[in-house]
Amino acid sequence: MSGSQNNEESALFSLSSYDYELPEGLIAQNPADPRDSSRLLVIGASEKSVEHRIFKNITEYMSPNDLLVLNDTRVIPARIRTVINGAKSEILLLRPTVGVNVWQALMKPARKLQKGTRFELKGGTIEVIDKLPDGIRLAGLSPPMGKTVFEWINEIGEMPLPPYIKRTTAPSDSYQTVFAQISGSAAAPTASLHFTNELLDVIKTRGTRIAHVTLHIGLGTFRPVRSENIREHIMHREICSIPRETAQAILDCKRKGGRVIAGGTTVIRTLESFGPGEAGTRDTDLFITHGFKFKVADALITNFHTPKSSLLMLVSAFVGDHDFLVNTYEEAVRMKYRFFSFGDAMLII
Repeated sequence: MSGSQNNEESALFSLSSYDYELPEGLIAQNPADPRDSSRLLVIGASEKSVEHRIFKNITEYMSPNDLLVLNDTRVIPARIRTVINGAKSEILLLRPTVGVNVWQALMKPARKLQKGTRFELKGGTIEVIDKLPDGIRLAGLSPPMGKTVFEWINEIGEMPLPPYIKRTTAPSDSYQTVFAQISGSAAAPTASLHFTNELLDVIKTRGTRIAHVTLHIGLGTFRPVRSENIREHIMHREICSIPRETAQAILDCKRKGGRVIAGGTTVIRTLESFGPGEAGTRDTDLFITHGFKFKVADALITNFHTPKSSLLMLVSAFVGDHDFLVNTYEEAVRMKYRFFSFGDAMLII
């Protein structure tokens, strides 16, 4: 390998290569209405082509032998605002660790919330049980008599919108996919927020099968990468599962020569944490970067991601040409695409 090739390889693992300038006005504060009226940037990865469409046009890029895989996680109202010792405090529930009563959580102000701190909330309590690495707390949840943990969370919590969404007027269900089923996520699988029930019906009518996986989104997905050498970054574990019927649908799709279309980066991480035909439930800390060999996913639906994020690194690896992706993002900025969770979409084929 020549010196220039070595330099190019090194740059692909440099955090600064995944930074970019984004005008604040392009950070979407509200979703498109209707959902499938958002814009869609279509990348032909092998041809290095770019098309500008509307999301509901996505059906034109699917064929009868294809399989669309979606993440059916349901966002819980994981952000809990409260007061402790007269000061405002905030709890973000990340994931249960022992049954449903002990959770990993982020808490503010972290320095003041030591082991043994108790929050009294509508007849129940949340207690800091332990301090874990990376600012995480272990929290014990004791709901009031007669209520389950999730029923209580629904009463005391609110939707955990990302911090860059500051001025939204959208209802809380805008941050929930129309097919959300299994509660447990601290963030939405945002690429799928563009789907409407009507669009999903059209996709099925055209012969493309739809299957589901589950990845409950937590710290692993949304915590930024801070290591300048991104290979030193350690992903936090998130629980994911592939049902047996989805695993069989993937095998059927491959056998017929169709494409497995991942409806979001969380779907790709789930699929690639298993393999063609594998089913089950496991924790994943899969961190996809340049050079990763994709075993299952053939196409990807995704949003435009934050700078220096593991999700942007995954998309770069999937496109296979980082410079081309950088140029595409620059074009999206010039054309005033809307970015991040409530923003526009990208289809990579």
